[in-house]
Amino acid sequence: MKRYQLIDSTLFIDNRKRFTAQLKPKSLAILNSNDIFPRNGDANFEFKQNSDMFWLTGIDQEECAVVLFPDCPVEAYREALFIKRTNEHIAVWDGHKYTKEEATTASGIKNIFWMDEFDGLMRAVINMADTVYLNTNENDRASNTVAYKDLSFAKQMKERFPLHQFERAAPILQRLRSVKHPLEVAYMKHAIEISNKMFHRVMKFVKPGVKEFEIEAEVIHEFVRNGAAGHSFTPIVASGKNACTLHYVDNADTCKNGDLLLLDTGTDYGNYISDMTRVMPVNGRFTPRQKEVYNAVLRVMRAAKAMLKPGILLMEYHAEVCKVMEKELVDLKLITLDEIKNQNPAMPAFKKYYMHGTSHFLGLDVHDVGMRYEPMQAGMMFSCEPGIYIPQEGIGIRLENEILITENGCIDLMEHIPIEVEQIEELMNG
Repeated sequence: MKRYQLIDSTLFIDNRKRFTAQLKPKSLAILNSNDIFPRNGDANFEFKQNSDMFWLTGIDQEECAVVLFPDCPVEAYREALFIKRTNEHIAVWDGHKYTKEEATTASGIKNIFWMDEFDGLMRAVINMADTVYLNTNENDRASNTVAYKDLSFAKQMKERFPLHQFERAAPILQRLRSVKHPLEVAYMKHAIEISNKMFHRVMKFVKPGVKEFEIEAEVIHEFVRNGAAGHSFTPIVASGKNACTLHYVDNADTCKNGDLLLLDTGTDYGNYISDMTRVMPVNGRFTPRQKEVYNAVLRVMRAAKAMLKPGILLMEYHAEVCKVMEKELVDLKLITLDEIKNQNPAMPAFKKYYMHGTSHFLGLDVHDVGMRYEPMQAGMMFSCEPGIYIPQEGIGIRLENEILITENGCIDLMEHIPIEVEQIEELMNG
């Protein structure tokens, strides 16, 4: 049993059809669940499913694999799911695992086998194929140096079947996953509503003297009580100058009177995530300078949203956003026209105060997969998160919403979550 409402298997059936349509003739694809990673002693890290495996099957459990072989002469192996064999001992110690019937309900796959049968069955099946598609993590933000299941499996397969042709599944999956199915959008909207509830809770809690980690506790409380698995990424709860550190996650400081609090958090509901950033005054009232910088960021955000539409390249879009940001920084007297005129093109003047990208793909992962050098398409989901960071003033402001690209432009899925200065002050003091 999962905390979240079971996702309709028609999503995964459709996903597999879209994926297998991209395979070469006489090809099979094999994708695996993630490993369980050791933590310390006899403890393991909490299991998180491989996003590609989940996207294709809806199976949210360790020790599983899916085989997709549309041209296989044996019908049972055209679409086969292998799951961990369960028994009474496993149930007593580790809890319930999928039965074959439950795996079919979740995935829409009729042919279910036990994982300990995989090697024996697949040896013959693979020899019926000319090409084998395997998966690795090709997220262009990844910097992982730890061995993982897909990588070790690919090495093993190439050693065992050296005369087969091997292909990469990742480019196909990246393009397909970046365009969201309506059911995926619905789950992401649900995660957004949990974030909305969390933000209202936090606004009532924040005051001078509270610890950042106390706020983090309020965040996770609201996430879990609404059926979420927890955080979709390590939360950033950054008060005062801490907000000028982009990936500040210590969350150990005390919130001081007169400071701002930057809250960058997201939740995981049914493996689909939310990602939102809001800034609030610790004492409930923005100073004139804080309000000036805040509204500058908000104007950039609105200008950026207006640019998000099909056909736009992510890098070109970001360059246009930076032009808007440049003007705001001049108006804030943070940079001058002379500095812009004489700047090093490799390190433009605005980067002193705005040093990160405006948008990233969203979906099953916070920094989801997608082809950043290909035009945006309807159905894609992006963050929109400009920011201004002024360490010398102890001001760090970033505002972030989730944006769905449509044929006619975009929809801000967080438009209803308070973001105006007046809204935030009213809610904090109401």
